[in-house]
Amino acid sequence: MLTNAFNTATAGLQTLQLAIGTVSQNVANSGSAGYTRRAVSTESAGPGNSGVAVARIDRTFDEVALKQMRLESSHAAYASTKAEMLAQIDKLNGRPADSSALDARMNVLAKSLQALASNSASASSRSTVMDAASVLADKIRGMADTLNGLREGSNKRVAAEVSAADGLLTSIAALNVKATTISDASTRAGILDRRDQQINELARYIEVKTISQSDGSVTLMTNSGLTLVERGAATRLSFNDRAPAAGGGTVVATLPGGAGIDLDAAALSSGSISANLEIRDAILPRAQRRLDDLAFGLAQAFTNTTVTAGRRGAGFELRLDDLAKMQPGNTITISVGSGDTARSIVLVASNLASKSLDAEPSGRVQTFAIPTLPATSQAYAAALSTALTAAASGLSVTSGGSGTIKIDGPDIQGVAASVTQPKNAGDLSGGYPKLAVFVDGAANALVTGSMDDGSQRLGLAARLAVNTALKADTSALVAAGSSASTLSRPQVLYDALASDKQSLPSPSGSSRSPFWTTVMSFARDMVASAGSEAAAAAAVSDQQSVAKANAEAWFSKGAGVNIDEEMSRLIALQTAYAANARVLTAAREMIDLLLRA
Repeated sequence: MLTNAFNTATAGLQTLQLAIGTVSQNVANSGSAGYTRRAVSTESAGPGNSGVAVARIDRTFDEVALKQMRLESSHAAYASTKAEMLAQIDKLNGRPADSSALDARMNVLAKSLQALASNSASASSRSTVMDAASVLADKIRGMADTLNGLREGSNKRVAAEVSAADGLLTSIAALNVKATTISDASTRAGILDRRDQQINELARYIEVKTISQSDGSVTLMTNSGLTLVERGAATRLSFNDRAPAAGGGTVVATLPGGAGIDLDAAALSSGSISANLEIRDAILPRAQRRLDDLAFGLAQAFTNTTVTAGRRGAGFELRLDDLAKMQPGNTITISVGSGDTARSIVLVASNLASKSLDAEPSGRVQTFAIPTLPATSQAYAAALSTALTAAASGLSVTSGGSGTIKIDGPDIQGVAASVTQPKNAGDLSGGYPKLAVFVDGAANALVTGSMDDGSQRLGLAARLAVNTALKADTSALVAAGSSASTLSRPQVLYDALASDKQSLPSPSGSSRSPFWTTVMSFARDMVASAGSEAAAAAAVSDQQSVAKANAEAWFSKGAGVNIDEEMSRLIALQTAYAANARVLTAAREMIDLLLRA
């Protein structure tokens, strides 16, 4: 009987000593990142359940809270990465009414043309116009260079983050092995803490799902179902690097069996890698397209005139004289339908055979071969008919007897042609009021929008320049234009910026493309859209930061160490330890008494 009491008290002291050590460990690590509070669980041991032993050392936390914290961490990283980039794009465009903003530079050019219109004899006013045009071109080129640099930076960030994520996956798989082979409970708890901390870090890069296994290992998967870690096996992540101009590098997941899978932003679901892929492949290219559209619209505003077809019965009629002036890249836009059924069919003049071009869902784009000049209305009708048939438009083209062509079809709302008036950039006084102020690159090429050698619009913002012929002869700014025009050339050029509408894609992407707007309105819409997108992204990022903080607080409430609670446990353990020690002392005294009897 005394021996049982002795053994029981000894087992109790040993168990309590371990429990006190665990409390001490909790207190010592109360501020350690990734540490979860430990708790000792006991069980009866010995004959007749007369003793006590440590069953296990548990980490105390809420599994649901941990998963929620990782989810919010992924979403917060995704949202903050996007918000930071959109803020940079917004800053690049400039704030509305800021003197360095894109639309403000456009306003300066417009005002200088107004001043020249009121004092056409002033050489200084002509110089002011040229200076304003040069500053605007420099602004657009600088923005294009910055956007290209941001895209290269995003590509590099993806590469660095993929490398970091791959290292974490390998380490998590190794910790899985350790967690299933180490028997010491305290050491195993530390391994599990490190593993959880690394999964938390991984969640900032990739949104992951975790499945706890019975052997203590954890399985990691993406939302798309790709297994990243299975016990001791990890999927390898690598980055197949390519320049952003070539589409940028791809994220490749190499499975343990050797199969490779390309992962895009959608497959990764959330996290900073997904955000950077979206920035590189969607957000920055969209900003570059907007800038190219602005550069294109700006150049064409000073050279192109819009010819509106007249209605003839159920169709619209264009004059042969206008069609004969069209150059490669000039367009005929046919508006069909209204409301939700509205769409546009754009025919692009070309020196090559007709071919289909990429277009928005709400429209079709098809080139048509310019007939050999001088061409008849029958030749133009045949060329346009071939293009419309290839575009599956359901429209028909016929030749009129008086030098016209007529476009017929159901629900046509209008037809308009955009025609470049100058024949080249050096054509400064060709009998019409417009002239090339902005040109394409060092070659001083006229911007017609040609698609024959690839899209001239693509990358135009980085090549936009002021016409060198106009720099050399600024008097062309006030030269007499066509006798048909009652306005001075400076006034015509001002109207080209502020009043004349042309077909351009919507900067916000909310309207059907193309739509009709002025270049100045387009610039203002660009600045406003960038600001709106940045503000919306910042609001989402702030919301996700709050959600992440709440999830961390929820997890910390269950996993964190509360010093007051640990002290209360320590007092209870000390009391139990003293009681067990007293039992042990009494048993020893009784044994000593029996031995002396």
